[in-house]
Amino acid sequence: MRYTTAGESHGRALTAIVTRVPAGIHVDPAAIDADLARRQAGYGRGGRQRIESDRVSILSGVRFGKTIGTPVAMGVANKDWDNWLDVMAVTGDKPDGVAVTQPRPGHADLCGVLKTGSDDIRDILERASARETAARVAAGGIAKAFLAELGVSVRSFVTSIGDVAASWHGDVTEVDSELVELSDVRCADEDAAARMRLAIDDARTRGESLGGTFVVIAEGVVPGIGSYAEADLRLDSAIAAALISIPAIKGVEFGDGFAAAGRVGSLVHDEITYATGRGFSRSTNRAGGLEGGMSNGEPIIARAAMKPIPTLMRPLSSVDIVTREVVDASKERSDVCAVPAAAVVAESELAFAIARGMLAKFGGDDVDDIVAALNRYKERIL
Repeated sequence: MRYTTAGESHGRALTAIVTRVPAGIHVDPAAIDADLARRQAGYGRGGRQRIESDRVSILSGVRFGKTIGTPVAMGVANKDWDNWLDVMAVTGDKPDGVAVTQPRPGHADLCGVLKTGSDDIRDILERASARETAARVAAGGIAKAFLAELGVSVRSFVTSIGDVAASWHGDVTEVDSELVELSDVRCADEDAAARMRLAIDDARTRGESLGGTFVVIAEGVVPGIGSYAEADLRLDSAIAAALISIPAIKGVEFGDGFAAAGRVGSLVHDEITYATGRGFSRSTNRAGGLEGGMSNGEPIIARAAMKPIPTLMRPLSSVDIVTREVVDASKERSDVCAVPAAAVVAESELAFAIARGMLAKFGGDDVDDIVAALNRYKERIL
């Protein structure tokens, strides 16, 4: 199961096509719309979110609420397109004064124009914009729906914004999802959440932006998904690549991650246990549910770090790509902080990586056949 997206930030619409979709998956557009709304929400989002009200249109591949085994095409309209008809016209001559020539440090602007030879950064920034992730979330609704048929769920929460970090005691899988969903910074630690809002307010006042970290978790994944035999089939590398593909994500770790590098082996590896009826398990989950490129049956836990958004209301210094003169970087309408939104996008990316692994293990034509194969496997490994 794979997806591809098309569309620009201020174009007519974003489009996603999901291929290799088994037949028989129950698809609820309302559930996809709910995820799209979660991606748009969050303290620190910019004015664009007051314009858009993202809703998915399923264009193919689903009939009477179920996938039919063909590619699923989906669209998410850009309401703001009506305000950009002159700038984003498909045909005609480009009007004077619409070209952007001041690249933003930290964005795709300069690398993109050097790569393509364009003299207008808007050719790059419209596609490099994180607005594209709305299409990823829509596509991720298909992967999530498939995993739900197999008893797998995916969720996320924010662990820090700027220098404000949440704290909790015990297993991260015990973080209350209801509190997370009620929080406008997707943080269950209410004291930290309040300080995160203050940090965002302060950054907005100073014309700054903030990054942060989040956790994404998949529960219900059986052991043995992925591969130890071939590098490109490793589940951990697939998940890492998927998460790092999200705009502004600069780091990914599993389980205890970098902290494990400073400990002795006996404090890093998870001891193996066995219980009749449950099978093999681990007494701890420091590995984050992944060993040797495969799932090990424990919850898959990944943490990701997001850098501050590169569009600043007090721009950094740059160089004009046409005149070569020193200028202030361009300003686009932007968020102060989008860490909560990135966490929702990460759910879709994690869902796709796991879905591909499950399909490789249990087949890909029909959900009933896949579930039957999964159940036989569970019986064998007990």
